[in-house]
Amino acid sequence: MKTTSTRLLAAALLIAACGINKKDKNDDPWAPGSGSDEDSPKKKKHGGGLPGFDNPDAIQNALKNIVENIEKPGPYEAQDSSPGFDEAKPHWGIVSLSGSITETESYSWTGGRGTELRDLGERLRELAKDPNLDGLVVRVEELGISLPDASELREAMDAFKATGKQLFCHTEAASNDTYLVMADCNQIGLAPLGEVVITGPAAMPVHLKGLLDRFGVQADFVHVGAYKGAAEPLTRDAPSPEMIETLNAILDRRYQTTVDWLVASRKITADQAKAAIDQALFPAEEAKAAKLVDAVETFEVFRDRVTAGAWTKIPLHKKDDPLTAMKKVGEFLGMFPVTRPTSPHVAVVYAVGDVVDGSGDGLLGAREHIASHTLTAALHTLAGDDNVKAVVLRIDSGGGSALASELIWNAVHELKAKKPVIVSMSDVAASGGYYIASGATKIFALDDTLTGSIGVIGGRLELGPALAKVGVTAFPMGRGKRATMFASLASWNADEKDAISRSMESVYQVFKKRVAEGRGKTPDQIEPIAQGRVWTGAKAKELGLVDEIGGLGAALAEARKLGKVADDEPLEIYPPRPTLRDIVVTIGAVHLPLGMDSAVGDIARSISPQAADVVQHTIVQLLSFQQSPIQCVTILPVVFN
Repeated sequence: MKTTSTRLLAAALLIAACGINKKDKNDDPWAPGSGSDEDSPKKKKHGGGLPGFDNPDAIQNALKNIVENIEKPGPYEAQDSSPGFDEAKPHWGIVSLSGSITETESYSWTGGRGTELRDLGERLRELAKDPNLDGLVVRVEELGISLPDASELREAMDAFKATGKQLFCHTEAASNDTYLVMADCNQIGLAPLGEVVITGPAAMPVHLKGLLDRFGVQADFVHVGAYKGAAEPLTRDAPSPEMIETLNAILDRRYQTTVDWLVASRKITADQAKAAIDQALFPAEEAKAAKLVDAVETFEVFRDRVTAGAWTKIPLHKKDDPLTAMKKVGEFLGMFPVTRPTSPHVAVVYAVGDVVDGSGDGLLGAREHIASHTLTAALHTLAGDDNVKAVVLRIDSGGGSALASELIWNAVHELKAKKPVIVSMSDVAASGGYYIASGATKIFALDDTLTGSIGVIGGRLELGPALAKVGVTAFPMGRGKRATMFASLASWNADEKDAISRSMESVYQVFKKRVAEGRGKTPDQIEPIAQGRVWTGAKAKELGLVDEIGGLGAALAEARKLGKVADDEPLEIYPPRPTLRDIVVTIGAVHLPLGMDSAVGDIARSISPQAADVVQHTIVQLLSFQQSPIQCVTILPVVFN
C-alpha cells in the first residue's frame, strides 16, 4: 500500500495540475469539459493550472509517467527484469518479502507500517491466475510474524502451489518463524556463509514488579478465576505454578506445530525434525546436509538457475491504473466520499488491539484499538445494510474494558439476528477478545491461537509514593464512605476492595452467561474451562470454545456459503483506507509517566527490543485501569520466540 507521504505528493501534483476550482459546474472533476467559463484555455495562458494539463488524458499520462519513472531502478541498482524480458512469454516473478506481517497496516504522518496478511494472500491468488507466470522466487529477509500468522501465510502459499506454479525462496539468513514460512517453498536457497536458526518455541515471562518498585509504584489488583494471573507480573517476582502450567501448554502446542511443519514441508522424519531443533544453529553447508535448504548459492545465481534467465520483479501490491489511483487520492483528501460495495457481499471487520471505552482515536485508531463506540457504530451500519449478507469478525486482542466488551457483544448479537457473523481468531482472542467473539454464528481459530481466558481482573496503580518522590503529595477528601476510593493515590482499603470484588464477580457471571449462550451450554458447564485459563486454539476446539480450526480464508468461505455470496464478489473491509481527516484527528505517541520511558529504553538496549515492547505495552495497559478499574483482559507480558 502506498505511504501517506506518497498520497500527499500525488494529491499535490493533481491539485496543481488540475487547477481545481470550487466553481466547477461538473460534479466529476475528471470529466472532459469540466470547469467554468473563467477556466477557458485563453485564461489559463495567464495562470491557473499548468499548460497541457487541462484534460484528464494529459493528467493520467503525466501521473503514469511520474510513477513509472520513480519506480525504475537507477543505473547502478539491480535491474527489474532479465535481459530481453517479454511478459507475453513464460517467465518467473521476483518478489521481496521482509518486515512486519500484520493484521492491519498502521498509519501516521510518516506513512504506513507493516504488510497486511490478507493483502499477501490476495496477491498470491491474483498472481496464480497469470497464465504466463511459471512461479515466484521470493527473496526473504527476517519477518516479524507470529506463528498463527505464519500458518495462514503458508495456507496461501499452498493454494498458490496447488495451481501448478512453483514457489522458490532464497535468504541470506533465516530463523524460527521466518524459516518456517520459507520451509513451505518448493526449494530453498541460502547464501554462502548464511545460516538457518531453528531453536524451537520459547517463552520468556517478563515481571515488572522490580521496575514498579524502583519508581515507588505498587500494583493493587484482585482477580476472579484461579488462572486469571494477569496481575502476577506486577505483584510477584516469578511466575506462579498456574502461569507455568499455562505457558508449558502453549509451548507444547507450538513445538508440535514446528515439528509437524518440518516433517510435512522438508520431507524429513519427526526424529530428524526434533534433532534439527535441538541442534538449533546451522551454517549454510550444514543446513543443506540436514535437508533444511536445497542449495547454497548467492541470490543472483539461485535466481538465474531456477528461472532459466526469464524473470521480472513483481510488487507485493497490485499497481493501480492512473484513474483508480486518482480516485483513491480524491477519497483520501475528502474530495469524494469513500465508496462501499453495492452488490450482495461479505464484510470483513478487523477488531485489533486493546478493547477500550468510547471512540478511541477514531477510524485511524481502529487499526490498533477496539473502541466500543467506533466498532459498534460500524456493526450497526453493516446490520442495516441489506447488501451485506454476512460478516467476518477478525479478532486479534487480549481484551480490555469489560463495559466496552459487553457493548460490542450486544452489537454482535444484534448483527447476528439479521445475518451470519463468523469469527476468525488471529494470534490472540482472549478475555475481552473472546467475550466479543462468544456470540458469533461460528468461531474459527488456528491451532496456536491463544484464546479463552474467561475471567475478570480489577485494580489500580498506587502512585502516591512515586509522586511523593518528585514532590507531589495529594490529600483526598470527600463525603460518603467510599467517596475517595477512585480519587485516592493509595491502595484500596478492605471495604473498598470488597466492593470492587463484588462488582468483578457480577461481571464474571455475565461473561460466563454470554459464553454459555453462544456455545449452547450452561454457565456451570463453562465454569471448569473458564477461571481465566488461556487455551490454545487446538485445545479450545476440544473444549467447545471454538467450532473449527482454520484461518481467515476458511472463515470467509463459510461466510460466503451462509450468506449465499459468490466467491468473486468484492469484500468490504473495515476499517477502510484512512483519509486525511482520520490522520489529522489521530492522537500522537504514548509517553509513559515517572521517567519510565527512559527505563524502557534501557531494557531495549540491554535486553531486547521485544522485551521493551512488552514492558511498554503492559504499562500502558496498567494505566488504563485508572479509568476502567474492572476489565476482561489478559495481560500476558511474555516474549514468545
